[in-house]
Amino acid sequence: FPLKDLYISTFQAFPPVPEERKPNSRLQERLLKKLGQHAHPFYFTIPQNLPCSVTLQPGPEDTGKACGVDFEIRAFCAKSIEEKIHKRNSVRLVIRKVQYAPEKPGPQPMVETTRSFLMSDRSLHLEASLDKELYYHGEPISVNVHVTNNSTKTVKRVKISVRQYADICLFSTAQYKCPVAQQEADDQVSSSSTFCKVYTLTPTLDKNREKRGLALDGKLKHEDTNLASSTIVKDVTNKEVLGILVSYRVKVKLVVSRGGDVSVELPFILMHPKPVEPPASRPQSAVPEMDPPIDTNLIEFDTNISQDDDFVFEDFARLRLKGVVDDKDEDC
Repeated sequence: FPLKDLYISTFQAFPPVPEERKPNSRLQERLLKKLGQHAHPFYFTIPQNLPCSVTLQPGPEDTGKACGVDFEIRAFCAKSIEEKIHKRNSVRLVIRKVQYAPEKPGPQPMVETTRSFLMSDRSLHLEASLDKELYYHGEPISVNVHVTNNSTKTVKRVKISVRQYADICLFSTAQYKCPVAQQEADDQVSSSSTFCKVYTLTPTLDKNREKRGLALDGKLKHEDTNLASSTIVKDVTNKEVLGILVSYRVKVKLVVSRGGDVSVELPFILMHPKPVEPPASRPQSAVPEMDPPIDTNLIEFDTNISQDDDFVFEDFARLRLKGVVDDKDEDC
């Protein structure tokens, strides 16, 4: 897939702009103590209307980079902010943009339909509901099915499926539809009878790793990931920056004798819960006036200070440049 820039923003991290300075976070303060006077903390803000990090799962025989939305931070040294970026004086870091589940979920999904058949004034009524609207990844989904069969036909089977819909809004509009959990039961509902049952399905990536085009949450390096979270769009004025929109629905289908199947769909939200807020930043005085010795090992960040026990660093790597490469081959 060709590359398309959805959003570009450039700002000056050093020397810091006085009016843009903010108090350092607790993590930044501790990194300053670890790295010394040549470390320069900075902040940046990603607009809320930008798409989340989503990748479409490639097929077993696909090669090359998968289609998706990535975010990348580039830090570079230059004489001015307008200067062209070169690989020899820049570093890149891939980050993720994620959405978390809303604190107040919506109403319980419920849908019903009535089907009349040819040459008969008697109908088949189907009602389906979920136990709630919002589910977390790995959580089972309970589907309540209620059938009132006043027709002369017989319901032979009940099919339940969870489907993922991925609307691609990058180069051209397209939609991928992929079942991520399915269940088929030989539950029969004869004429002039009723039926009620709760079915349970759990959509996970483990059972769908070979499906091409399945939307996944963006991942870092070789970490495992999960099914893409539902996209909550607050502003749809600019469709060019929507990226990949993900939604989920439960489909309930009644297989009726001699044709005339009956089905309904129930939309729901699949997301991660909002994490606990990190500790508030401490005063600037927490940074000592005298710089400690600078540790030249910038990869492991090992330390004997007990306060650093909760440091978490993911797969840090350093690029060692050897020699000088011609600028024509170094443009980013």
